[in-house]
Amino acid sequence: MLSITQSQIPPDIIDLGAGEPDQSVFPLDMIRRAADERFAQSDPSFLQYGAEQGDGYFRVALAKFLSQGYGYPVDPDNIFITSGISSALDLLCTLFAQSGDTIFVEETTYFVAPRIFRDHHLNIIPIAMDENGLMIESLEENLKIHKPKFLYTIPIHHNPTGSTLTEARRTRLIELAQQFDFLILADEVYQLLSYTADPPKPFAAYTDAYAENIISLGSFSKILAPGLRLGWIQAHPQRIKRLVTSGLLDSGGGMNPFTSAIIRGVIESGDLEKNVNHLIETYRPRLHKMDSLLHQHLPDITCSAPKGGYFFWLRLPEQINAIELRQQAKTFKVDIRQGTLFSSTDGSQNYIRLCFAHYDEAHIEEGVLRLKKCLEAR
Repeated sequence: MLSITQSQIPPDIIDLGAGEPDQSVFPLDMIRRAADERFAQSDPSFLQYGAEQGDGYFRVALAKFLSQGYGYPVDPDNIFITSGISSALDLLCTLFAQSGDTIFVEETTYFVAPRIFRDHHLNIIPIAMDENGLMIESLEENLKIHKPKFLYTIPIHHNPTGSTLTEARRTRLIELAQQFDFLILADEVYQLLSYTADPPKPFAAYTDAYAENIISLGSFSKILAPGLRLGWIQAHPQRIKRLVTSGLLDSGGGMNPFTSAIIRGVIESGDLEKNVNHLIETYRPRLHKMDSLLHQHLPDITCSAPKGGYFFWLRLPEQINAIELRQQAKTFKVDIRQGTLFSSTDGSQNYIRLCFAHYDEAHIEEGVLRLKKCLEAR
């Protein structure tokens, strides 16, 4: 059978590890209306090679949307349109690092990022984390030994831990980046998906005249649909200039002008804001449901409820190996993600990641009950 999507979940399996949106939340009607309006226009320019930085009208619309969502004025000239987080990371590695360079990555991290960094033959040094995000003490100790080109961080509603970096640590991280001359690549894909409290100011807010070393990455994958393959970078104008003048864009033009032309309509109509609000109202009860179920049915695990994003990070009893548990879980028709998947050091062997965004409350409950039976059968 030909695959339709990247992940094919068997219909009898509840995959609590799947870190992707439920297809039922995809705003098909919103996107269809925007596409119909765009195709009804007589201007076919969006089918041409696009402007290297991204269509100016689209960047203006996105900047207005982000200004409202972030709570500070966003300059469209500081935005560069991408094909999503992964391709943005790949381009940043190409432009700002060379084979053999050292980079810092949180331990743990989004599992795809180290694969991209290894594709570029970069030397990965892990930086320890706790419940408040990246540990500054670990960073300072490693800076005594290594000279990184950049640090990759997921500062809010972290994948997989759900943690959010505190304001004090953000300030100190920026100071250290300036002092030791390394870039901060801040993956802020979950910045707009906060459910229980106002989030801290994004790193994107610091991409002004004094903070040339901050590059913030955003994406429509979690706030609209991942199949759009559309995202953005916010950075200082000098960094934007380097992106715009890259050989990749000199050859192919701007990234995804076709899709951005359509999504511009979704933004300008107010539908994107409506969709984000709908997602928050959809995911918030799912988060609370999973939190309640985990504490009710899995008392031997340790976890804290995230304040946004997608994920719970569970610490199992020391004697349980998460890789083995995942294999056993499949016989109970439930799936998870083992902690080692997110580790650059093969650590977190008794941790698992669960996602509350992919299923409704009824499926979440059934999935947790199946996981409970699996653990009880050990």
